[in-house]
Amino acid sequence: MKVSFPSVPVANCDERSGGELPSLVVVHAISLPPDRFGGAGVEQLFTNRLDPAGHPFYATIHHLRVSAHYFIRRDGELICFVPPEKRAWHAGVSSWRGRERCNDFSVGIELEGCDSLPFEGVQYAVLAGLLVELCARFPVEGVVGHSDIAPGRKTDPGPYFSWGRLRQHLRDLGAARIAVLVEPGEGDGGADPAYMRWPFPLQGRPL
Repeated sequence: MKVSFPSVPVANCDERSGGELPSLVVVHAISLPPDRFGGAGVEQLFTNRLDPAGHPFYATIHHLRVSAHYFIRRDGELICFVPPEKRAWHAGVSSWRGRERCNDFSVGIELEGCDSLPFEGVQYAVLAGLLVELCARFPVEGVVGHSDIAPGRKTDPGPYFSWGRLRQHLRDLGAARIAVLVEPGEGDGGADPAYMRWPFPLQGRPL
C-alpha cells in the first residue's frame, strides 16, 4: 500500500501510556474549507500552519491542536500523519465500551469528505486495505465512527458513509473476520436528534 507523508512533521501527538497497543479504529471525515476537497487545509491544520485569514472558517479553528494517524483523500491518496504506535489527537472527549479517552487506545483515520456528499469508491477500497494492515499489526477489537464515540458532539463520518459498503470491501479482501468488527449499522446516528438532521449546517458544526 502506497503511503505518503506530510511535508512538515506533526507535533500534535505523543507516546501512548505504558506502550499500549491500539484496540480501536475510529473513522472520521473532514474537509477544509467545509465541503471543498483537494486543498492543503487538512495538512495545514494537522501541522499547525492553518492561516486564519485563508478562509472565514479557518479563523474559528486555526488554534486547535489536532491530528489523525491517516488521511485518505478523494482520489485514494493515503497520507500518514502520525505512526499508529503513537497517540494522535483525533477523538477528543469520547468513550467506547465504557472506557473514556479514546485517543489512548485508538487509531484515527480521516476521510476527505463531509456530511452532505457521498464518499468515493476508491476511498472505501483504500480504507479496507488499511484496516486489514492495521488488524494484522494490532489487537483491534472494533471499528467505529467518530459519532459513535462522541454521540451528539460529533457527526462524522456522517449519513453518506456506507458501513455496509466497507464491510463488503473487507469480505471481498477475504477479511470477513475484520468485517464483523465494524460496529455501526446502516443508518446509525448519534444521541442528539438535533445533530442528525441532514444535511448538517456545516457553519454550526461542533468542533
